[in-house]
Amino acid sequence: MSYTIINPADETVVETVEHLGPEQTDAAIARAVTAQRAWARVSPQDRARLLRRFAEAVDADIETLARLETKNSGHPITQSRGEAAQVRDVLEYYAGSPERLIGQQIPVTGGVDVTFHQPYGVIGVITPWNFPMTIASWGFAPALAAGNAVVLKPAEWTPLTSIRLQRLALDAGLPEGLLQVLVGRGSVVGERFVTHPDVGKIVFTGSTEVGRRIMAGAAEQVKPVTLELGGKSANIVFEDADIERAAATAPYSVFDNAGQDCCARSRLLVQRSVYERFMEHFEKAVASVVVGDPLDERTEVGPLVTLAHRDRVASFFDDSTPVAFRGSRPDGPGAWFAPTVVTPSREDRIATEEIFGPVVAVLPFDDEADAVRLANDSIYGLSGSIWTENLGRALRVAQEVQSGALSVNSHSSVRHSTPFGGFKQSGLGRELGPDAPLNFTETKNVFISTE
Repeated sequence: MSYTIINPADETVVETVEHLGPEQTDAAIARAVTAQRAWARVSPQDRARLLRRFAEAVDADIETLARLETKNSGHPITQSRGEAAQVRDVLEYYAGSPERLIGQQIPVTGGVDVTFHQPYGVIGVITPWNFPMTIASWGFAPALAAGNAVVLKPAEWTPLTSIRLQRLALDAGLPEGLLQVLVGRGSVVGERFVTHPDVGKIVFTGSTEVGRRIMAGAAEQVKPVTLELGGKSANIVFEDADIERAAATAPYSVFDNAGQDCCARSRLLVQRSVYERFMEHFEKAVASVVVGDPLDERTEVGPLVTLAHRDRVASFFDDSTPVAFRGSRPDGPGAWFAPTVVTPSREDRIATEEIFGPVVAVLPFDDEADAVRLANDSIYGLSGSIWTENLGRALRVAQEVQSGALSVNSHSSVRHSTPFGGFKQSGLGRELGPDAPLNFTETKNVFISTE
């Protein structure tokens, strides 16, 4: 079985890739088991050295990776370069981990007690189509650093940069079978990761619906999972905020990557007393967002990933949808959707469900308590922003909003050096940050009698 990749900007054919079946998936997992046993015996210094070489290989290949991502996913070229650079940075960061996976010596009576961090073995990483190579690196870099092998299933729509990264890993000297990219359907390859007894842990990024199924399937073997799922994050603007700055930056909190971001602040909560003033500035900011050819250096927002996904985003709209204003979009072929601002009621589907497109719902609130109540009125809790000049309010609201990654007077959610993950149905566990390699190990306790 094969899949033909279409450039979402112009609908031209990019490449056809072959999908693996169950037998090929099992064979790859068997190779990973063998490779991992050897990798676990490699000294921490040498594991670190090979990961640094992998980072160097990515650094030398940034332009190739970026152009591949832009053709496959429609990301603006400047964004794609940043994503490739993030893969390099993540690898460099976790190259420092193998020599720092330090256990403990715990005081006990009658002997010495020590702990070790031992790798699970084979890690199954299942990645989404919105940020294919960066999210892949969040899984494979700390997993490899901790001594595991990785089998990586990219999303069916966007496998090309993951395939390229596997080649770069081999070129850098990582052993055959240690990092394998298995292209195929989730119901075949991904499902086998869940059911195969030699896959010790699953790392999944994608929809909450699929995450629930993976969690349920992994429970059959009591297999650990890390899940990074959906979001409907709030961007909260209080009356004492810098309104002009908050409005100028708001488009980039939700329209970056054409809104295809689980961290997108797709609910914009504005205090009623400054609502009209904010919307005046916001309309100008949305109009200035550059939507166009992803290969143009000036482009800020590209197309949606496929025509099918564009149709899904469009399905949220009908003649009764309260559209306040829209940005621009190119004419002609391509999966284009103009940045769109809507002003629905709090209960409307467009204000509660994850759209995963360049659409933001603006909702007024009355006071701090109302803002917190509205922000938390969601099954999701992934990210969010708080705009205020009052430090006490910023800290109060940050503590009360049920989200895993919040920023004050900015829209930053993800740094490779800090933990990332969600509350509620936005996920389970944390990725990135200094402790990520520990999440790919089991702690073994050993007591040595001295009597």
